[in-house]
Amino acid sequence: MRRVLVTGFEPFGGETTNPSWEAVKSLPDTIDGAGLDLLQVPVTFGVSGDMVVARMRETSPDIVICVGQAAGRCGITVERVAIDIADSESEDNAGLSPADEPVVDGGPAAYLATLPIKDCVEASRAAGVPCSVSNSAGTYVCNQLMYRVLHEQAVSGLGVMGGFVHVPLSSSQALTRPQTPSMSLGAMRAGLEAIVSTCVRSC
Repeated sequence: MRRVLVTGFEPFGGETTNPSWEAVKSLPDTIDGAGLDLLQVPVTFGVSGDMVVARMRETSPDIVICVGQAAGRCGITVERVAIDIADSESEDNAGLSPADEPVVDGGPAAYLATLPIKDCVEASRAAGVPCSVSNSAGTYVCNQLMYRVLHEQAVSGLGVMGGFVHVPLSSSQALTRPQTPSMSLGAMRAGLEAIVSTCVRSC
């Protein structure tokens, strides 16, 4: 059985919920015959990457899909690239706010996702869920985690398929921000299921 590691983040920035984890934890145990391993990770530079890399080494998944929240985006976005920069004026949940620091000392400037990103987008849309390719995962914890996963894939030689997906705010989060785009958790789940299925069939 193929194994898929799917991660989501804890709440941050004063929120009491994070739709990335709420959607991820609602996924089924298997999709297209592949077993899912679901992991919540902290919104903390370094620690989140360490946790996911440790899980990769422990379980040897065939596919790793990390999911995070991107307030302001109108749909699900599949990230194309992660860069070797950690830079944020906003603190993470441990109070860290790195400035122009490398994610991995001496690492490549960038890694491209190894998920079939455009096929994932089309699958989500076919499921009725807005989705597009994003060419910037930012420089916050999400980008750090994506970079760490792809770096581990590159140096381990295990042939893991990996990448990152952002989801919008949930409908409940948008109640206090009515001008901010949002999506129901049910739609997020449907989009993520379609993305996982596409990756499993491409693996």
